[in-house]
Amino acid sequence: MASQAKTGAVQVTGEVVGLRRAGDYHVLTVTAGAIAERTKPGHFVAISVGGPQSSMLLRRAFSIHAAQSRGVYGGTIEVVFAAHGKGTEWLAGLRRHDPLNLVGPLGRPFALPKEPVSCVLVAGGYGSAPMFMLADQLRARGCRVHVLLGAATENRLFGVLEAKRIAASITITTDDGSLGHRGRVTDVLPDLLTRTNADVVYACGPMAMLAAVAKVSSAHGAYSQCAVEESMACGIGICMTCVLPVIGDDGITRMLRSCVDGPIFQGDRVRWDDVGTVPSDALGAPVIGGH
Repeated sequence: MASQAKTGAVQVTGEVVGLRRAGDYHVLTVTAGAIAERTKPGHFVAISVGGPQSSMLLRRAFSIHAAQSRGVYGGTIEVVFAAHGKGTEWLAGLRRHDPLNLVGPLGRPFALPKEPVSCVLVAGGYGSAPMFMLADQLRARGCRVHVLLGAATENRLFGVLEAKRIAASITITTDDGSLGHRGRVTDVLPDLLTRTNADVVYACGPMAMLAAVAKVSSAHGAYSQCAVEESMACGIGICMTCVLPVIGDDGITRMLRSCVDGPIFQGDRVRWDDVGTVPSDALGAPVIGGH
């Protein structure tokens, strides 16, 4: 059943149709009705965890990995997660036909180029989840897509085979050298941007990685879009727990909500060094010693 209007986010009680392992991660497929029809690359979904008697009141936010608006089960979506807390451990224990309450699609999706350009997609760990829908849409617009995947180990990479299918080139890094280049994505990114003459960089992963990718992209004259990984307690812009400082077109820093103003932000507009704080020059920042 779905609630709310015909546009924007909807609340759906879906049904689990699949749960599989992918390295160190889990891939959950659930019926999602109108959410699947409205999903664009970069959107996320907020999932209620723990069941109806649970004390876990806050939903968990996950990037949408795939969306099928038609099929045997009607509309379905897929999300990718690592089981590292009570909420995700509960999700990992779900079985086929279990009910699941979802709200989505949420957030602002990636912006697509108006003309065919060279694009580099950079992802850390399961931050690659939203990148494959994005790559398909970029290719449909005539863009050349290059993929750079990084993780601590081979088992913590996600979507290597899928990336090989969609990308003009794929580059892999692992911290321990178990697959691809030993090191981090930013170790190889400068050369990749030069070789591909990249115009646009899309990135999703840990905040430190996004900060580094944005810096490298700017140095090479490439426009970057970063999908941030801030904790989102409500997912709909009410609680203000996911704010971060972003510079506007007017040069003024504002504390923007990742869940509704993002999660996609222009890389060179985020004040990465100030994430987690309210800069003193941000609009509305408290005045020390003021009244």
